[in-house]
Amino acid sequence: MKLWLLAISLFAGSTLYSQSNRLIAHRGGVVDERSPENSLPALQKAIEQHYWMVEIDLRITADSVLITQHDRNFKRYFGIDSLVTSMNWSSIQKLRSNAGTRVLKFEEVLQHCKDRIFVMIDNKIEGFDEKLFRKVLSLLDQNGLRESALMIGTDESTEFFRGKIKLSCTRKQLEEYQQRPDFNPAHYYLFSSQISKEDVEWAEKQGILVVGVLNHRNPNSTEAKEKMKLQAAELIRSGVRIFQLDSVFKEFVN
Repeated sequence: MKLWLLAISLFAGSTLYSQSNRLIAHRGGVVDERSPENSLPALQKAIEQHYWMVEIDLRITADSVLITQHDRNFKRYFGIDSLVTSMNWSSIQKLRSNAGTRVLKFEEVLQHCKDRIFVMIDNKIEGFDEKLFRKVLSLLDQNGLRESALMIGTDESTEFFRGKIKLSCTRKQLEEYQQRPDFNPAHYYLFSSQISKEDVEWAEKQGILVVGVLNHRNPNSTEAKEKMKLQAAELIRSGVRIFQLDSVFKEFVN
């Protein structure tokens, strides 16, 4: 079955809830000392380890190049205390992390994902830029990934992306959106670290996808692992079957 057809079948109605747990690799893949966030090695490991999706962080350079980068600056991995929005791609593409990895263009990541893994996009672009947002959709379309894609959006971009890509929401937001004449459950997904059994049952009746969150600022700390183990158990008891997580927490949902 083609990748996009598989995505549609998984998103359709109650079929989703009969699937085994599906994992979304947080911050660009399986992250470790050799595979920094949003790097090609991290993405490749997610593919090899059969993650369902990879979450990638989307930002824009000073000269309007779309890249995958979590932080607002390049200090943590590349030692450069400069904002992404203040640097041109010609300078950014020369950066190397201690692991030897580089910053990736959004289109390069999508090309690597095509026919291998689905994508969740964390849109970290500030403000509203219709031309830029149309480019995001165009690149997804070119790689056959828009039908299956999920997006963590911004307040400024919501109206543009509504109905064009599935957007993350809290239950409160979903209930508010239900009052809109254009409401369509296929346009959204429930996304939270705290999801009750009642939330899952409500979403299932509405035909809304449910994604639980298991990520932490310091995922390798003992405190984080203890907290996420408990959180994972609670989400599983609630009936959650799709998880966006740091790879170190994978053992808690398998």
